Amino acid sequence: MAIRTYNSSTPRLGERAFVDASAVVIGDVEIGDDSSVWPLSVIRGDMHRIRIGARTSIQDGSVLHITHAGPFNPDGFPLIIGDEVTVGHKVTLHGCTLGSRILVGMGSIVMDGAVVQDEVIIGAGSLVPPGKVLESGFLYVGSPVKQARPLSDKERSFFAYTAGNYVKLKDQHLAAGFDH
Repeated sequence: MAIRTYNSSTPRLGERAFVDASAVVIGDVEIGDDSSVWPLSVIRGDMHRIRIGARTSIQDGSVLHITHAGPFNPDGFPLIIGDEVTVGHKVTLHGCTLGSRILVGMGSIVMDGAVVQDEVIIGAGSLVPPGKVLESGFLYVGSPVKQARPLSDKERSFFAYTAGNYVKLKDQHLAAGFDH
């Protein structure tokens, strides 16, 4: 079963949200309106909360987790994702905060306590180290990630385009009956 209760916390899905039957969503997780979770993704809110905004897509094979509260990190870190975020295939997001209108390239890793401000592109295969802040309006690439250049107007318009494209695609999957 794709949606699992853990410690009395059941994931909550917004209006028209799509979770593929092969994905796993556990515990204290909220997924916003018109968002989508694609095959083989894992969203594990078992020791802290995960919040995903509206019109956000979590693509195939991604792993989303938190940082638990403990002796080395008294408050832990939830995982917070804003609106119109495209999380590429096989991305790992761990106890970090992402604003809105972001593209996280395929295979990237964003670590504990990192903050990605609005309107950022993270190139495929990048590593965002713990606690790093990525400023709004830039392309970041590399491992560890480095600021490459300001985003063009065309790149900024891509955020709404790709979010809308995934909304249309998940609507087609929902209409075909391919949800949780």
